[in-house]
Amino acid sequence: MREKLLKMLLDNEAEFISGEKISQALGCSRTAVWKHIEELRKSGYELDSAPRKGYRIIKKANGIQPHEINIYLQTKRIGREITYFDAIESTQVVAHKLAQEGKEEGHLVIANEQTRGKGRLGRAWYSRSGTSISMSLILRPKLPPQKTPQLTLLTAVAVVRGIKKASGVEAEIKWPNDVLINGKKVVGILTEMQADPDFVHSVIIGIGVNVNQLQEDFDIDIESIATSLSIETGRQIERAQVVAEILKEFEWLYEEYLQRGFGMIRPLWEANAISVGTNIYARTPQQVLFGFAKGITDEGILLLEDEQGAIHQIYSADIEIAKRNE
Repeated sequence: MREKLLKMLLDNEAEFISGEKISQALGCSRTAVWKHIEELRKSGYELDSAPRKGYRIIKKANGIQPHEINIYLQTKRIGREITYFDAIESTQVVAHKLAQEGKEEGHLVIANEQTRGKGRLGRAWYSRSGTSISMSLILRPKLPPQKTPQLTLLTAVAVVRGIKKASGVEAEIKWPNDVLINGKKVVGILTEMQADPDFVHSVIIGIGVNVNQLQEDFDIDIESIATSLSIETGRQIERAQVVAEILKEFEWLYEEYLQRGFGMIRPLWEANAISVGTNIYARTPQQVLFGFAKGITDEGILLLEDEQGAIHQIYSADIEIAKRNE
């Protein structure tokens, strides 16, 4: 009901809507309408009210509660069920628990603030209240375990496309899971699975997006390498719309992938990849390789040609783009 009320106010943003009209549209009493209006105010919306005129919205809250996301959401399954937290240690941990309890594919865990988020290789991913997107998506793909890393690359494509549609910003992918704008990190993606040796029970995809941070909001150890959509555009970006666009892009890519395989994802990934067609350093646990990034295979493996012409297949590594004279 709150979602319907918010949509009515947003669809008629420049004018008042009478309490009677809202009451009839929602099928509830005028008292119930007033209570929902007050709840929206508590959520951060600025609403004007006037006798015999009704209500109108003055300022949006830029929240990511389910009713705010659902206004923009155009998916069939992905994100249609949402578990929301105002603050939580890690959406990834909660998503794992919900997956074990049997939540269906497409269930989304999202938080307004994340205090102990999980990044790749055990790194931390923090998100301050009201500035970013921290979400984890539960999937149950019928895939062999060795193919699940492909979902990381698919997610990166969905994120880049979703960001472009929601904000107009062109982002790039650094293999395998970093999304950058002007060389600075704006998104992190973490893919984890619950599986037996030959069967995947669930895949949890964590996505963290820097949306409305200012430069001074970043900790000193990352402020030179991190950015946000707001920094890059010079304006506030609606977080709920970013979430909805990413989920929309993810759903159709995921459905195509399950039907046709990674071959149709590969050219989309390479078209948005900053690390393809350049010299790179690939730091693995065993060694550091230097060479030319030729692209990825249909399995999602990075191909690196070293200075002797040998081709190396990179399954997992930290990638650094070499300077132009290297």
